[in-house]
Amino acid sequence: MAPAKTVCVMDASGHLGSSLVYRLLHRGYTVHAALQSHGEWLQPVEDLPFPCNAKRLKVFKSDLLDYHSIMDALKGCSGSFYCFEPPSDHPFYDEFMAEVEVRAAHNVLEACAQTESIQKVVFTSSVTAVVWRDDLTSTTSSSCDFDERNWTDINFCKKLKLWHGLSKTLAEKTAWALAMDRGLNMVSINGGLLMGPHLTITNPYLKGAAEMYENGVLVTVDLKFIADAHICVFEDTAAFGRYLCFDRVINCNQDALELTRILLPPSQSPPPVSSEDTPTVYQQRISNKKLNKVMVDFDGSLQLH
Repeated sequence: MAPAKTVCVMDASGHLGSSLVYRLLHRGYTVHAALQSHGEWLQPVEDLPFPCNAKRLKVFKSDLLDYHSIMDALKGCSGSFYCFEPPSDHPFYDEFMAEVEVRAAHNVLEACAQTESIQKVVFTSSVTAVVWRDDLTSTTSSSCDFDERNWTDINFCKKLKLWHGLSKTLAEKTAWALAMDRGLNMVSINGGLLMGPHLTITNPYLKGAAEMYENGVLVTVDLKFIADAHICVFEDTAAFGRYLCFDRVINCNQDALELTRILLPPSQSPPPVSSEDTPTVYQQRISNKKLNKVMVDFDGSLQLH
């Protein structure tokens, strides 16, 4: 294994970004943590105490719509992990957010392409950039199953106002187009619904959750798992293209009720499932085999120096 290098995490203020900062520091990397603000940022990671080696952590304030501030954070880095977080003054998803996310993705990828030291970019996308299309409910053919080769239909998202899927799809397509045009080595992680104490029923990923559930494509992912997946595909020189990232499929009524209890406050929790209720199980129609293959030998606890 080659010695660990200097990498940039942008935006490091969110749950995934801050978790990446923690895990990269523990793995021996020097990390440029690019924040959109100087508020509270590094969220606690239960199984990892914060490494106190300040020499390997440098904090930058980077506006994703300000190209030069992005360049400053990337300077001297061999890799970049990009996770978009909506700006604090516009924290929800709507049609306008798609424009913001596309501009941010374009700026970051262009800055990476212009930074000579950058060798690889890991771009965080979403399963919502994969599963939305007109024939989602069709089960007549195995060709309807979903993996990293599928793309969400932009017009379908506009029609049903699935703004999260629209934003993630347009941003990821923008990033891939620019990466290919500039000859930039990029890999994307298309994550499921990110689980954690921050999760509520208002999460934009959940728009259309009932349809995803009934069609076997509602998936969730643990924070540690998706952070390790990012690091794994960064370190694996053979990694390429897109990787669907999830560790649980919500496709039976027991799992759906459990997720609902997590999303809703206690006063609104659904009634318990009766033992007499007939269990409903929907066929899983989404695959993460490609990611599982590259993560077989990955040791997330290994420290590289």
